[in-house]
Amino acid sequence: MANVLIFDICLILILSGVESCFIPSSLYVPVPQTIQVGYEITKVEVAECDTKSLHFTLRDPSFTILNNGSVVAVSPVKVPARGRTFSVMAQDNSGLESEMEVHLVHSTIEREHKSKGFLKRSKRRWSPPPFNILENDKGPYPKEIEKIVSDSEAKHDVYYTFSGPGYNKEPVGVFSLDRFTGMLSVNKPVDREAYPSFTLNTRVFDKLTNLETDLPLNIQIVVDDVNDNIPQFQGPLQLTVPEQSKAGTVVGKVNATDRDQVGTLHVKIKYSLLSGLDLFTINPATGVISTVTNTLDREVKDKHMVTVQIKDMYGADNGLSNTATATINLSDINDNPPTFTKTSYEVNVKENENEKLVLRIPVEDKDLINTPNWISKFVITKGNENGNFRIETDPKTNEGLLYISKPLDYEKTKNVKLEITAQNEAELNGGTAQWMSIPVDVTVSNVDEGPEFTAPTIRFIVKENTPNGTLIGSYTAADPETKSSDGIKYYKVTDPGSWINVDRNTGELRVANTIDRESQFVQDGIYNITMKAVDASTKTATGTVIIQVDDVNDNMPELPTSEMVLCDKEGELSSMVVVANDLDQSPYSSPFSFTLADDHDGKWFVTRFNDTAATLQQIKELPTRTYDVHLNVKDLQGFGRVQTAKVRICQCRNGACLTKPRSVSLGALALLAMLLPLALLLLLCILLAVFCVTKRDMPDMEDIDSGGILLKSNTEAPGEQVDSSLITVPAINIEQAVKGSVKGPGPLNAEWLGNKSSSTIGAHSTHENGLYKSGVVTAGMEEYYSSGQFDNQYGTQQFNGSHLIGSSMGFDNRQLIQDSALLHTWQTNGCYIHQKLGYLGTEEDGRYADDIIHSYGFEGAGSTAGSVGCCSDIGDNDNLDFLNTLGPKFKTLAGICTKT
Repeated sequence: MANVLIFDICLILILSGVESCFIPSSLYVPVPQTIQVGYEITKVEVAECDTKSLHFTLRDPSFTILNNGSVVAVSPVKVPARGRTFSVMAQDNSGLESEMEVHLVHSTIEREHKSKGFLKRSKRRWSPPPFNILENDKGPYPKEIEKIVSDSEAKHDVYYTFSGPGYNKEPVGVFSLDRFTGMLSVNKPVDREAYPSFTLNTRVFDKLTNLETDLPLNIQIVVDDVNDNIPQFQGPLQLTVPEQSKAGTVVGKVNATDRDQVGTLHVKIKYSLLSGLDLFTINPATGVISTVTNTLDREVKDKHMVTVQIKDMYGADNGLSNTATATINLSDINDNPPTFTKTSYEVNVKENENEKLVLRIPVEDKDLINTPNWISKFVITKGNENGNFRIETDPKTNEGLLYISKPLDYEKTKNVKLEITAQNEAELNGGTAQWMSIPVDVTVSNVDEGPEFTAPTIRFIVKENTPNGTLIGSYTAADPETKSSDGIKYYKVTDPGSWINVDRNTGELRVANTIDRESQFVQDGIYNITMKAVDASTKTATGTVIIQVDDVNDNMPELPTSEMVLCDKEGELSSMVVVANDLDQSPYSSPFSFTLADDHDGKWFVTRFNDTAATLQQIKELPTRTYDVHLNVKDLQGFGRVQTAKVRICQCRNGACLTKPRSVSLGALALLAMLLPLALLLLLCILLAVFCVTKRDMPDMEDIDSGGILLKSNTEAPGEQVDSSLITVPAINIEQAVKGSVKGPGPLNAEWLGNKSSSTIGAHSTHENGLYKSGVVTAGMEEYYSSGQFDNQYGTQQFNGSHLIGSSMGFDNRQLIQDSALLHTWQTNGCYIHQKLGYLGTEEDGRYADDIIHSYGFEGAGSTAGSVGCCSDIGDNDNLDFLNTLGPKFKTLAGICTKT
């Protein structure tokens, strides 16, 4: 076995700013299998320790530790293959003891390898596993950690290689290795909270052959923790506890964490309060805050601010600390009852008042506003046995509202003494406080009130059909103060059937009309009327009279009046059920008795079916038709009569007759309804015939304006000039028209016997020797105008023995020729006269007599319009001065219509 090289692997610990004495938490030392007496194992290096007060202790009796920190064997020690461990403690006057575990490990490791086909055990030595470095060591850097040694160095000239995190993987460059000497160094500080350990793969190679001379070995580098992280608070420091809580009540828990290594004093936190110690305490290990008194009062102070300190190293002087302010809120409990602002109340109310607010009762409450601990609830504990009052809480002001819920009567109660208690929605909690009460003295004032009926309702029993005028009873009222009925009048307010009369002076009720229990006004045998009593001061009272109408046997059973169908079944005698109805009630109603009348025809017999019905059956087969069956129907008291049941026998399908022949007789109204359309149709035919006779060849009359040159127009401005030469006038032989020589009747010529007459302008006619000849001058007008054959003045011209009579004012021929509108008027008038003459020519001689100019007598004196007769007769034809009086509108119209 090669000699073991002992290297000093203890690190010099330099902790700036650390006040406590510190040694590494663990140390691995390679030793031989047998340690001799006096063999120095290692030397413990300390940091930031007071060397004067420092002392070491060792718990393994085989070793001892000197004052300089050297660990020496005091007896021979054999190190087993699994190694050996013991602890070393260091302590100075700071009082804090640090512990380090020393691990003794073998420096030889067996291995197997193949050589020349034989298995041979050989040994390999690596020095040393594992290594420790101090977190955030200040250096200087690079700083040697340990030399790596393989026992293959004894036979080979070797070099070493590294790989892994911290070397050639993230974080790169933390460690370096001298490949020829095997010295492992750290190049910069390492944060344990980021990288608690590193594992590097180490390999050894021969320099000449570059072949591995030993098996690879994973070397672990552990970062030893230092107390470099301040503990931190977690979560909000908002705590709540009810007021008046008992001492020891848990308020809440303060949570804190420390990033240093778990399981060490670096993360062992001690909790403490720096303020509020008179009210609260905190558990140093758990951080739970509790109360130390029961005097916490929200109404005095609703929140408390306390300072909490957390310190690691379990509160040691060299521990790192942090502080924060915790807010402790006191939640409200109902420890304050509502209190009244007064010691008593007095109130005056008038009698007969109802649903009226009479008093507001304010209260005060120190508890949290708008919570069940503050909201008041009022209770009338005394004096409200009759239920005349009720009390509510105003949701806005928290006041008590005292109402009258039932009218008070001064004559019965002149004073009421109430006791009102103020409570909360929540029950009282804590303390010895009780609900408070207050007296309320209510004085009732007297008022002049109206009469009162002896009772709100009164009941009378009356049989129906009681004779009119029968006294039912009296319903009276009296003044509640004088108890007198003098001067009180009585009236009906409602009486649906007008069955009762009320005596205005005495209040007596008498039957006025027949009382019918079966009336629609009676419900379940009860008939109600409402009465009103009025005293001298017009004050009123209202009461109800309940009349219980007893039934009498005034209705007999009745059979249905409609036709009942009995289906005829071949080879069988059919039957049917006949049902009767009685409006009376028992015992004046069912069960009914059904019998055939004494004079029955022997075709039917009847048997009882139930209390209100009987079975009617044929005795023999009967032909299909309608039969009248006389039945004697009586009620339980024997009251009844013989009635006729109409039974129709027919062939049925689904219970209905297939055919329903019956004789029908029409009444007078039905006959009148049938004859009236015939009469109207006949009258229409007569009128149509008369119309056809009188309308024959009647042309359509056009509504024209004849005999004037002023035309109707809506034109507000001059229109376009029209050349009259462009107007085409239908060509008609004027000579024939003038002479009337056209043969036969027609629209152009007509001849008949008649009186002498004249026509309007545009036509000519003569009546000589009773012969009427006419012709329409419609064509060739321009020739007559231009040739001067038409006279401008009123008069006549001779045309082959005929007279042309013009009935218009004088015209300028040139103006007529040029003015197309006037020409159109002339042609229109001619067509109109031509149509009218054709119509008159087809009638009798007297027809045309009405179509002439008539002379009328003078209708009065002083008329600005003149006589109607003068307007109708020919006279003063040349005077056109009236045109100057038509006004500017007509002058403008004339200017538009006249070509200038």
